[in-house]
Amino acid sequence: MVSIRRATVEDLLLMQQTNLLCLPENYQFKYYIYHYLSWPSLLHVAQEHNGKIVGYVLAKLEDEDVAPGVIQGHITSISILRTYRRLGLASKLMNFAIKSMQEYYDADFVSLHVRVMNRPALHLYHKTLGFDVVGIEKEYYADREDAYKMRKYFKKEKKGSDKIIEITDDLKFEDIKDVFEEVDENGEEISSKKNQENNENEEENKEKNNNENNINNVNENNNENNNDNINKETTKKKKKHKKKK
Repeated sequence: MVSIRRATVEDLLLMQQTNLLCLPENYQFKYYIYHYLSWPSLLHVAQEHNGKIVGYVLAKLEDEDVAPGVIQGHITSISILRTYRRLGLASKLMNFAIKSMQEYYDADFVSLHVRVMNRPALHLYHKTLGFDVVGIEKEYYADREDAYKMRKYFKKEKKGSDKIIEITDDLKFEDIKDVFEEVDENGEEISSKKNQENNENEEENKEKNNNENNINNVNENNNENNNDNINKETTKKKKKHKKKK
């Protein structure tokens, strides 16, 4: 059984070995270390139950040719050992890396390069993962083969006005109070306090109503008992009056 997990520093050498076995595009070990130190959440491996690394994805954030405010992820390299191909591992590794780009870095899109003659990879990226070809880079690879440049744009949901504030020792409540809708002088949200007070008032009203109902029930029972007693006395008097006659 093969599982996908985030890579650790101990996996880097095994990732390089997988790359050397499967791909003509090879990287020095320091390049893997650079990726791990810069974007540790974007490196994932496929691992057999016995601990063997059978595949990996190496990804990063791109800092070139990006417009201001646009965050671009990039798939540097992905490889699966030959005997473990056609098991869906490549698409799973890609999805893990892409999801991490969105969750950890709020990326706008992800890009990659693929050889123009690599039909299986093109099918995976376009048909399965939703990448589109946006251009061709001539003689991109060391053997001068051209590369398709592909991109996948992420559909971002509209976000609210929530803000994240980093609290420091020098930060005072006055500096951040405007972030909250309503707060008191202690920095507590008034809306939450109001809800708590309303709940407490509701509980008090329920108790009062229950007590009043109990009192009313007792009064009703007392009235019924009094009426019964009066009726009994009246009946007794009538009987006595009949006897005298």
